[in-house]
Amino acid sequence: MSTRKQLKSLAEARRGLLVPGAFNALSAKVVEDLGFEAIYVTGAGVTNMWFGMPDQGFMGLAEIADHTARIRDAVSVPLIVDADTGFGNALNVRHTVRTLERAGADCIQFEDQVAPKRCGHFSGKEVISTEEAVSKIKAAVDARQDADLMIMARTDAAAVHGFEAAVERAQKFAEAGADILFVEAVTTADQIRALPQRLAKPQLMNMVIGGKTPIFNATDLGALGYGIVLYANAALQGAVAGMQKALTVLRDEKQVLEASGLVATFAERQRLVGKPEWDALEKRYT
Repeated sequence: MSTRKQLKSLAEARRGLLVPGAFNALSAKVVEDLGFEAIYVTGAGVTNMWFGMPDQGFMGLAEIADHTARIRDAVSVPLIVDADTGFGNALNVRHTVRTLERAGADCIQFEDQVAPKRCGHFSGKEVISTEEAVSKIKAAVDARQDADLMIMARTDAAAVHGFEAAVERAQKFAEAGADILFVEAVTTADQIRALPQRLAKPQLMNMVIGGKTPIFNATDLGALGYGIVLYANAALQGAVAGMQKALTVLRDEKQVLEASGLVATFAERQRLVGKPEWDALEKRYT
């Protein structure tokens, strides 16, 4: 079964598939190695880790396409790719779909914010008109070459126009052909419980550590009927905390030992990047 068919089956099972975000190929390999069934290629993570900048629309199509291709080459599980606003109008969305489909995306996510977008859990968001947002989803659906490539439609309208307006938009995105719906930054437990009852298409719920949405256990979200539970930047936040701990010890004690528990072992690092397999290939060809 192709990774696109796998992802479609996983989302439609509505069992709260837990999907961590990856910000580069090594983080994606860690996610796959730990047994997760799919990976989210995070725009915020790429922006934070690649540029050292906040998630406020600084990433472009070239950067996310490059990261997608590298991650696709490194792992075998399905990839959900964050394409922000599609990097322009409906025609730009069409180009974005074609580019990310070639790069190896299995699902491409588009949102309805005014460009430049910002993190869904930042204040000061604005959204485009419902009509323009629907046209962009239609363009995305029409642009895909493989019918199994999924289109995810995200709305940030809850923060701007309220929860009911966000539900209404999401329904219109479903009618436009979106395969998965994503109502971002809901703020109450009741809203989380209501969405699977209000919208028929599979949905993603975004659990942002420190964000505006109450944290629910993924098993509980699966029981409510969510297809996907996203932790887009748990790996990033964990990596930052780990770097800070290890480097603080290095600064203060002038050394870091493998036995400290602060760092992965040398052998583990080589295993994750596949050095034994590369050694075997080198031996084969020489």
